[in-house]
Amino acid sequence: MSGKAGAPAEKKEKKHRLISYERRKSLYGYGFISLWLVGTVIFFLIPLGKSLWYSFCDVSVEPGALRTKYIGMKNYFSVLSEDPYYTDYLLDTLLETLWKTPLILIFSLFIAVILNQKFRGRALARAVFFLPVIIATGPVYRIISGDMESTGNSGAEQFSTMFSTNMVGDLLSFLGVYEISQSMTEFIIAVADNIFGIVWSSGIQILLFLAALQNIPSSAREAAQLEGATAWEYFWKITFPYVTPFILANLIFTVIDSFTNPMNSVMNRIVAMKNQWEFGGASAMAWVYFLIVLAAVGIISAIVNKFIYYEND
Repeated sequence: MSGKAGAPAEKKEKKHRLISYERRKSLYGYGFISLWLVGTVIFFLIPLGKSLWYSFCDVSVEPGALRTKYIGMKNYFSVLSEDPYYTDYLLDTLLETLWKTPLILIFSLFIAVILNQKFRGRALARAVFFLPVIIATGPVYRIISGDMESTGNSGAEQFSTMFSTNMVGDLLSFLGVYEISQSMTEFIIAVADNIFGIVWSSGIQILLFLAALQNIPSSAREAAQLEGATAWEYFWKITFPYVTPFILANLIFTVIDSFTNPMNSVMNRIVAMKNQWEFGGASAMAWVYFLIVLAAVGIISAIVNKFIYYEND
């Protein structure tokens, strides 16, 4: 009888030990991310809340402190209706993102398909296309793209001329394309002038597309070869459906990367307002910009997600 009576007690004690161990493991996890949580609260959430509060206030700078006076939506109305630059910069950034994003995605997928093939020097080629992600700092990009004045290297213009594509306009003019379609030639020149920026902004997208291409099962390629599918048919019937989920991910990443690029005109305007100690107006600009980016990402995701092929469907 004593053995039977002691069995439930042993099971209960064992269960208690198991629960305690699971709790300890969860505490280890919380301890592991505790520094990240502290940093997120101090360096992200608190400044984010202050920025939102400043956008509704008249912020004045006094010795040793910032004085805030609640004025409601006045900063937002001022930014959208009175600022001579902000709305124009918003429109320019939206239009630039609209035409540049598809080009980046097409270029990234094209390069990823090439880099997924077997050829000599493939590792070097992959490193070259991913190199901008490693050295993609503002000063480096400005120097290579020819914006020398902002970096203080006014004597380095000769270095940047190797990346210049102004000859495209002269070539189109020589060929008489201007007489056919002025708007089309302007678009071609804009793309040519920004070709380095497109290549520079495609590193992460190429990497994601490469991951998608390497996840295509070999059985799919073997079946396509047995059926006599051409490379063109294989791309549209096999490759493209498998990479479509990554198209959505790359699309969202590219849109956000374009909107948050510190060198675009809207970001420069916000920084300029902040440097002029106009924290209320700068915060209102930032929050309007954030809402526009959020809406753009939501609309794009809702539309593109309808055309995405998922393997479980």
